[in-house]
Amino acid sequence: MRSFFTILIILFSLTVVFPIIKDTSNTNQEISAVRINQLVNIDGNLHEEFWKQIIPVNQFTQRNPDEGKEPTQKTEIKIAFDNAALYIGARMHDSSPDSILARLVRKDVEITSDLFAVFLDPYFDRRSGFYFAMNAAGTQYDGVLYNDSWDDETWDGVWEGKVNIDDGGWTAELRIPFSQLRFHKNSENVWGINLRRDIARNNEEDYFVYIPKNENGFVSRFAQLKGINGITPPGKFEILPYITTRAEYTHPEPNDPFNNGSDYIPGLGADFKVGLGTNLNLNATINPDFGQVEIDPAVINLSDVETFFDEKRPFFVEGSTIFNFGEGGATNYWGFNWANPDFFYSRRIGRTPQGDIPEADFTDYPDGTHILGAAKITGKIGDSWNIGVIQSLTSREFARIENAGMRSKTEVEPMTYYGIVRAQNEINDGYQGLGFMSTVTSRFFKDDRLRDEINKDAYVFGIDGWNFLDSSKTWVIAGWTGLSHVSGSQSKILDLQSNPQHYFQRPDAASLSLDSSAKNLTGYAGRFYLNKQKGNFFFNSAFGFISPNFDLNDLGFLWRADVLNMHVGAGYFWTEQTSIYRHLEAGGAVFRNYDYDGNITWEGIFHFGFIRFLNYYTINWNLAYNPETINNRRTRGGPLTLNPPGYQVNAYLSSDDKKDIIIGAGFFTYQTNYSYNWDFNSSVEVRPSSNVSISIEPYYSINNEFAQWVDSFSDETAVNTFGRRYVFAKLDQKTFGAGIRLNWTFTPELSLQLYAQPLISSADYKNFKELAAPKTYDFNIYGTGSSTFDESTLTADPDGNGPANPIQIENPDKSFKSLRGNVVLRWEFVPGSIVYFVWTQTRSDSEENGVFRFGRSFRRLFNTEADNIFMVKFSYWFNM
Repeated sequence: MRSFFTILIILFSLTVVFPIIKDTSNTNQEISAVRINQLVNIDGNLHEEFWKQIIPVNQFTQRNPDEGKEPTQKTEIKIAFDNAALYIGARMHDSSPDSILARLVRKDVEITSDLFAVFLDPYFDRRSGFYFAMNAAGTQYDGVLYNDSWDDETWDGVWEGKVNIDDGGWTAELRIPFSQLRFHKNSENVWGINLRRDIARNNEEDYFVYIPKNENGFVSRFAQLKGINGITPPGKFEILPYITTRAEYTHPEPNDPFNNGSDYIPGLGADFKVGLGTNLNLNATINPDFGQVEIDPAVINLSDVETFFDEKRPFFVEGSTIFNFGEGGATNYWGFNWANPDFFYSRRIGRTPQGDIPEADFTDYPDGTHILGAAKITGKIGDSWNIGVIQSLTSREFARIENAGMRSKTEVEPMTYYGIVRAQNEINDGYQGLGFMSTVTSRFFKDDRLRDEINKDAYVFGIDGWNFLDSSKTWVIAGWTGLSHVSGSQSKILDLQSNPQHYFQRPDAASLSLDSSAKNLTGYAGRFYLNKQKGNFFFNSAFGFISPNFDLNDLGFLWRADVLNMHVGAGYFWTEQTSIYRHLEAGGAVFRNYDYDGNITWEGIFHFGFIRFLNYYTINWNLAYNPETINNRRTRGGPLTLNPPGYQVNAYLSSDDKKDIIIGAGFFTYQTNYSYNWDFNSSVEVRPSSNVSISIEPYYSINNEFAQWVDSFSDETAVNTFGRRYVFAKLDQKTFGAGIRLNWTFTPELSLQLYAQPLISSADYKNFKELAAPKTYDFNIYGTGSSTFDESTLTADPDGNGPANPIQIENPDKSFKSLRGNVVLRWEFVPGSIVYFVWTQTRSDSEENGVFRFGRSFRRLFNTEADNIFMVKFSYWFNM
């Protein structure tokens, strides 16, 4: 294991110091843009005289379904420009215009439809760029390209585009302002470009620059766009002021002095985007509106691991790819029982306050931390340095409490500064890369009580990079390594050592121990990959490590520390169509985890596969087997136990997504000799018209766990388990849920979206027991042998008439019901300016009863009073 890690480090170092000679072969294809000097009416008709004079580009090649062949329909593209913008005119000829699939959806929503797209690399760095697309119904798509072959749709530009369907097919006309792009100031410009057309009824994708399926890369293969000369990158100064009003109607406890059931909250602020020279953008905000339009899903979490929620706030989502640490060069980052630490988890900024409050009759606890201001800088320095910087300051937050008629307030979150700096240098035209990331969290306490509850400062620093090992970019080694340092009071650092990420208190841990005098915690982590990512045969391997002391949860997300992880995997994919399938892929891997004591905490063998049939139905599946291993988490800070051997089976079938009705169904199961779980999920999407879709994704799960954690109790007579009794029970958990969506798009600018999530879950605990001995899967069941157990009071006496004291177990049985949903009306009345009307409703109910009763649960849920929130947000985009 150590030798494998050493070899990876040496190989990574040598390939950076001695870079290979790059392969300079690339496409010789060129497209010329024509300067124009007249106003253009963007209407999708291409009636202006200059469109008739430009020689079109029409050399396209199929990538799907008949790879390498001529397209079934002709496509002609023309490109023009003036001092302010780039213009794209596209004519998609079609011999059967009545068969054009034109489905209207909201901006950036993926749907199977006829489509035209243009991909641009204005820096001509052959690694990054932008894309702009329109489908035949007029839906717009845009985003950024990065890491040569990846894309991110969260970037939203302000541009114009219209389409028109006629007897000869359909046309698209795009106007892309230069202010939305970043490029160097040159007397003669050369950009990278690629073009794409989709013919949905044939599942056809045609490209101007065709890249075979067994090849890698995308931006690096672009053609050259020439002729865009005599232009200057425009200065950028955009202002987006906004006004919001929010009305909340809830159901507080009777006589709550802080909440009478209704609250009205106005808001006013502004976002700014400023160009710093030609290569950098500054995004700043005053009194930001960091609310999110779509609510988070309800989850049932019985583990000791925090739930990860995706970021949905536009300020953090847009342009976030530069902050992806540890990913670059390689295109696949497999992980088996490896949860990669997230160096920057933006939802920490504005998080729910962390401080405790004293017991009180009534409390008014803040839902989140107010962000006083935030600024973000992204872009390039020089030709190859990509940078990203975020600075943010959050306010001091207070909770209001009332006891016996006396009101007071207590601080629950100190003022906090968050800083993130990210830079990455792409060397030798992307054959090598080297970058770093640094995050800082610094809190300013006024209430010393909080020093024992919240970390004072946290610093994280990491470096990442990659190196291709051959001129064809077939083999690549990539990786990252980082350090963390957290400081705080002795009490807080002791608590940090004991939390679920670390569990230093484990009594049989050889390399871990609690240090009650410590005022800081410093750790390290890293991961290295060796991949073959070109050709039909692929290879993927990795080695990762997270030291027990590593922690970045102040501004990142860490699932577990004390992990050594490795895998070796390979596979093959078949791209040539046969009489059975159009595409087939199969592979597998072996993997193993250690902790820093050398215990094997997980290992197994894994197989996966995917097939696309001739009718475009697909099946993906995976199988796994895991032998017996050590578990250092089950007792939540207690002694080791064993993981019984088990196996996993998973499969999912999906129908052709170009049809008006799309169905999918699948299952997952994991089984041991003691426990099992089954998950069944399905989906149905119906499109009654080209602009309406209705989907429902129901699921049902059964979790039958032989040893589910309940609690632990100190008892000096429990000599076999280090003076504590670790109590478990057999868990019978059943969960039903669904995601229901209605998307009704009236025009490309006006849409209505409805989302609802019903959830019913029950957890029934029985056969209470305690761990019999460390490093086993043996348990003493209460009520057997010399022990006694009272089912009515959940009182257990581990040794009956012996010296051990009885244990009082709190009833863990629970039945939870939830219904969450929202309705969003979005109207982009002019480009970049949007008004939202949002209605959000939540209702929930719980009982100390673990019996799953579907009908009763739904009745109780709909009889529960609902909380309703109404919001209107108006924003207007000014381009100065």
